[in-house]
Amino acid sequence: MERTYESLKQEIAERHDQLPKRLLQIAEFTMEQPDFVALETVANIADKAKVQPSSLIRFAKLFGFDGFSDMQQVFRSRLIDRVVSYGERIRAAESDDVGNAASNGVLAQLISADSASLDRLGRDVPAADLERVADMLAGARIIGVTAQRRSFPVAAYLSYALSHLGQRAVLLDSIGGMSGEQARLLSGDDALIAISFTPYAAETLSVVGQAKAQGAKIIAITDKGLSPLVSLADIRFEVEEAQIKGIRSLTATTCLAVALVLALGHRLEAAALKRQPASRSKR
Repeated sequence: MERTYESLKQEIAERHDQLPKRLLQIAEFTMEQPDFVALETVANIADKAKVQPSSLIRFAKLFGFDGFSDMQQVFRSRLIDRVVSYGERIRAAESDDVGNAASNGVLAQLISADSASLDRLGRDVPAADLERVADMLAGARIIGVTAQRRSFPVAAYLSYALSHLGQRAVLLDSIGGMSGEQARLLSGDDALIAISFTPYAAETLSVVGQAKAQGAKIIAITDKGLSPLVSLADIRFEVEEAQIKGIRSLTATTCLAVALVLALGHRLEAAALKRQPASRSKR
């Protein structure tokens, strides 16, 4: 059977903890930069990943390929259904010129990078997953939301917006070291939205692990690397944010959060409309 990118990604994630340090470095790079891996030479990939070309070959053979070029074909197949512009290829390669503000300025560069990130989000998020999340949240007794550090503003927004839809939304902020006590609120009747990007906040992972053990459904918003949330999530959304000079945006993540709220709002409204004829017929 032909290897697919998704099956390879799953295999790498499953063997993540068993990889030696150098191969783990390659695994994380290939998952974080799949377009670069698909389009560049072995020499350029090795240079960008800060490893020897021989290590790339050893990594490929570990996963059953004859050589790294064979593994590359899997990454290239991922691009068949996508139209990748020349400009996006440059952004995917994280060109050093991206920080040059001489021509367009920092704001213009950020807008351009965010636009590309939003385009990727539109391609990568299946409408069916938004519908599944809407169903999950509509039926939840409690909707927990958790995030730390850079992701915290998105969690705060979700908690605020979901409560305005009439849902019982609880922000699990781990303040005062209370993550364990807060997570005890969640059970099999509940759902938890967890947001975390590399280097993955320990507090968030702790809350997710406990909530999962207690039977709660997990909705993860994370990055395209080997996120530890992947194995815990019932539904996951992978977001590739724009990055300028090492500073990451939150535009795509916030857009996805708003989409989740809107999807739930539509679901609740549709359910309310279905109930109205039944209530009128009883009069």
